[in-house]
Amino acid sequence: MNDPFKMIRYKFYHYAIRTSFFICYLLVLVIPAAFMGCSPKKEVVTEQNRVEVLTRYGKEHKENEVIIETEFGTMKLKLYEDTPLHRANFIKLINDGYYEKADFHRIVPRFMIQGGDNNNKLPYHIPSEFNPNHFHQRGALAMARFDDAENPDKESSSTEFYIVQGQIYTDEDIEEEEKEFGIQVTPEQREIYKTKGGEMSLDTRYTVFGEVTEGFDVIDKIAAVRIHQIDKPVKKIPFRIFYGTTR
Repeated sequence: MNDPFKMIRYKFYHYAIRTSFFICYLLVLVIPAAFMGCSPKKEVVTEQNRVEVLTRYGKEHKENEVIIETEFGTMKLKLYEDTPLHRANFIKLINDGYYEKADFHRIVPRFMIQGGDNNNKLPYHIPSEFNPNHFHQRGALAMARFDDAENPDKESSSTEFYIVQGQIYTDEDIEEEEKEFGIQVTPEQREIYKTKGGEMSLDTRYTVFGEVTEGFDVIDKIAAVRIHQIDKPVKKIPFRIFYGTTR
């Protein structure tokens, strides 16, 4: 006896299979893509909105420890809370992936090592945040900038940073530097310059916003590489940077 519902069941079966494949397609491809398209965009910092954006970003992101990994070893740094615009800017650059192709591209032995991405400059500067408690001791983290003729307000570069290697000072050295640059160090800072070292000529001229807490030997290893032209290392020195604990 012929089954009058056989064809109906057959068509329903194939319809159910096609529908299942379509649902799987939506789950695997279309829906995730839609959510990705709705992910928040990176907020662009400009010369006009820099203070507003970085102030807000700093309140939303409280990170104050940074790790820099290189072929010479790992450095751990802390960022100062009382230089909020510099701290927020540095964390934002890390989160935005700005330093993914960066390297230590300028090396001056007994002075500093400078990192950044020369091929990707950002069109804004950071207002200076000088603090007499933050000085250029060995391991100080600061932002580079244009010289006073072009930049009388001593505003920082948005992306180029440096870490001080420096040198040991005598009492006579310190007195000469104080006279030459019109600065005065505290007794505690004097002792640090005499025992730990640093670079006094940069004090009150460049914003220090952090310091190395571990990995001082890495500074010395990078500062000792061969260089050519104007302070440029012969071999590229890339780094990975992230906040938090060592991976």
